[in-house]
Amino acid sequence: MTDRAPGVAVGDEVEVVVGAVAHGGHCVARYEGQVVFVRHALPGELVRARVTELGGGSRFVRADAVEVLTASPDRTTPPCPWSGPGRCGGCDLQHVARPRQRELKADVVREQLARLAGLEVAVVVEPVTGDADGLGWRTRVEYAVDASGRAGLRRHRSHEVVRIDHCRIASEGVAGLDVTRREWPGSEAVDAVAPATGAPVAVPVGPRGSVPEDVPDVVERVEASWAGADGGGRLARDFGVAARGFWQVHPGAAATFVGAVMAGLDVRPGERALDLYSGVGLFSAALGEAVGPAGQVVAVEADRDATEHAERNLADLPWVLPVRARVDDAFGVPRRTSRGRRPHRGRRPVRSPMMPTRADVVVLDPPRTGAGPDVVREVAALGPRAVAYVACDPAALARDTRTLTEAGYRLASLRAFDAFPMTHHVECVAHLVPS
Repeated sequence: MTDRAPGVAVGDEVEVVVGAVAHGGHCVARYEGQVVFVRHALPGELVRARVTELGGGSRFVRADAVEVLTASPDRTTPPCPWSGPGRCGGCDLQHVARPRQRELKADVVREQLARLAGLEVAVVVEPVTGDADGLGWRTRVEYAVDASGRAGLRRHRSHEVVRIDHCRIASEGVAGLDVTRREWPGSEAVDAVAPATGAPVAVPVGPRGSVPEDVPDVVERVEASWAGADGGGRLARDFGVAARGFWQVHPGAAATFVGAVMAGLDVRPGERALDLYSGVGLFSAALGEAVGPAGQVVAVEADRDATEHAERNLADLPWVLPVRARVDDAFGVPRRTSRGRRPHRGRRPVRSPMMPTRADVVVLDPPRTGAGPDVVREVAALGPRAVAYVACDPAALARDTRTLTEAGYRLASLRAFDAFPMTHHVECVAHLVPS
């Protein structure tokens, strides 16, 4: 990467008219024909933007709006003093009024589905209960620790640690741990967790992810209900989770997503369900209670710790089978590299005998990179009557939706949720059925 693109260099300031919002927490502008991805701006504004980075072989530049010359009516004063150009990189949208935040996220989801899946879909981003002002909701925060042993949050696209007083989107339980006011010698990070049940926990993370041996598990309570053609259902259950394990960071997210997934599946007693990327068993529990003893749920998860927790969390549902395996390995498809390419060498993949050859319903909750075309085609080959796809990245959702539509499915419904207020992130729950 060089420090100069045609016409501009890092540190230059240029005046641009800001265009549409784009995936990733910025808006698109142009300067002398060159694409400029501008953070801390809003569509329609005239801003002075400082170039922070050159990317894509100088085909585009990244920049921060350091001065607003003509403001959008949707602009507001950020509630956090650490939000803004050159500061904490955690919140992208604190300068945007809350209703407009959700509209921008809807625009991104709509654009990704149109561009990558060829689908024109009406999108409304729904709020999640528990964050009236968008602050104080995050129940899991990973702080970075600098060389002096003090904790803070990282600058955008940087390893540099910004020392803050406290995070404005952190929950009361996380804030009460006073992570940024304590010293953490020898640590590289600190995970702060405020579970639904029990006391908050601060876990120091050493080199190579090492943690103390006495880190306790935490308990998350989920109470969800849903309506459907089958009359609907309800889930009320505690889930044991490793303090550093995966769990939704918004206190209302887990129940919201369970309700959305189950409402669109209409799971029936005696059916066979497949829960992919199943974690500690959140969706598996709802599926297991719905199919009952005459049915079956196969839950596939790669993480050993999460699978062990799932076995304990679902012990009262013996017809739910947690399987520890990568999903692509379980299907017997070749692993792909981080860039989505198949490796040239490696052992011939073998399908797990635990994987069913057919399923009535399938739930996917993959990581940000998505499930990928090989896994998605295997899902379609099972012939499910309904597929629920939970996605934290709209681009990955759009790519995998396209693969499913090519395999004979259609998008029946899509709901989007503002589970990460003040940031550009958005969670989607899509339901697909045979065409």
